[in-house]
Amino acid sequence: MKLVNNSGSDRVIDLMQPHLKPGRQLGCVTPSFSLFAFAELRDALGKLERVQLILPPSDDGLDLLGGEGDRAARNRLQARWLANQCAKWLDGQVELRRAHGRVPQGAAVMRASDGTADQVVMGSFAFSTDGLGLTPGNPMNLIQASESADEAAQLARWFEQQWAMLQVQPDSRAALIEALKNIGQHHAPFTLYALILNHLFGNRGEEMDEERIVKSATGIRNTVVWKKLFKFQRDGVVGAIDKLARFGGCIIADSVGLGKTFEALAVIKYHELRNDRVLVLAPKRLRDNWTLYKSNDKRNVLAADRFNYDVLNHTDPRY
Repeated sequence: MKLVNNSGSDRVIDLMQPHLKPGRQLGCVTPSFSLFAFAELRDALGKLERVQLILPPSDDGLDLLGGEGDRAARNRLQARWLANQCAKWLDGQVELRRAHGRVPQGAAVMRASDGTADQVVMGSFAFSTDGLGLTPGNPMNLIQASESADEAAQLARWFEQQWAMLQVQPDSRAALIEALKNIGQHHAPFTLYALILNHLFGNRGEEMDEERIVKSATGIRNTVVWKKLFKFQRDGVVGAIDKLARFGGCIIADSVGLGKTFEALAVIKYHELRNDRVLVLAPKRLRDNWTLYKSNDKRNVLAADRFNYDVLNHTDPRY
């Protein structure tokens, strides 16, 4: 047995590809299954004589759309097409069985057309881009590969024993294919927008708790601007602070006359009290509105808060 670094030219995919030729066979057990890993081997997988695939009992943890390392692949917007291609492949060429419990590791058994095992890879990897070595993975993963026909045969027998203990589940196979087809369906833009909003802001429970979000130690509650806010405005400030911390951005979209400026000033003061530098970008015609709250001017009702943010215009060359 030899260790596989799964990086550079010593990757799982480099050990698999030479054996994925027309008429040959593949046996695979994996804790997850990524469409983007499938994309890398799609042509070769479609020409195999037989594919045996063992997946976890539930599709919830399969990570069909990949992980953090697949962001660039997702940005190519091919997920719908890949999902439909994968569903077609599963429906036509794959023998699928489900493990009884959690799948602790992955294994790939490459066989000749007569069923003789040529190469076996086994260890802490999955049928994912990082598992195949296409994107960076965990350097602590232990992956081994056979170096002789005897080793390959021995490890292949382990796979066959696992396969024999599992029953065919047609309903489970159909459910996975249906899940892939759902990914591959066309969805109206508004539906996608609503799903995104629900994913970002839905089911947040008690996360909008003022005591937790607004750190009392900053002293924000003792400022003039905070004391001038109505309850609904404070709720808006708390929500803005929370979203800035979690998402890196926020839009205060209250109607005209509801005090967006004071809400923004409260958010600014909160960050100033945390020693953050604040820059205000404003249209030139509104520059005086924002510089007023920094000045020692009798018109500045917030002078005691001593704001210290910078103000630039949208057309300023430095911007």
